[in-house]
Amino acid sequence: MTEKDVLDLFEKNKALLKGHFKLSSGLHSEKYLQCALVLQYPYIAEKLAKALVARFVGEKIDLVVGPALGGVTLAYEVARSLGVRGIFTEREEGIMMLRRGFSISEGERTLVVEDVVTTGKSTNEVIEVVKTCGGIIAGVGSIIDRSDRPPNFGVKFASLAKVKVETYKSEDCPLCRAGMPVIKPGSRK
Repeated sequence: MTEKDVLDLFEKNKALLKGHFKLSSGLHSEKYLQCALVLQYPYIAEKLAKALVARFVGEKIDLVVGPALGGVTLAYEVARSLGVRGIFTEREEGIMMLRRGFSISEGERTLVVEDVVTTGKSTNEVIEVVKTCGGIIAGVGSIIDRSDRPPNFGVKFASLAKVKVETYKSEDCPLCRAGMPVIKPGSRK
């Protein structure tokens, strides 16, 4: 699956939105990639997961974990493709953690997956949870990399597509200055 194939899926499923968005990172943007609109179709989610798994051939992976909400479906599908467990972290009172009886064993080699990486904040929070539990980070993968600089997670990072989208701090946002209403589509409000 090429980068063009991935971006075509977003276009076809009307998942590349235009407007004024407040991203999970707190930054503002005039474009938003709504992965849920693509991942709602199991056959597409499976295809994307297999393409992401292909980026980690040769890595020993025991577990896949993603952050709620955006990484839940992807973690499940990547884990299914690998034949391993797939779990997710979520925030409780603003702190990323394992809940629902999920656990990570000492030395468990873990692939962290995310739908979109912008600043890497959620991904780094998941990495910390895995390390705190004694897991080993085997790699980090995402469907979309929309970071300004290549993220450095201290391990291999692979994405299916790189998308350049201008982002702004709220105080520097031309969309705010123009009076455009802001939409908060992400899971971190």
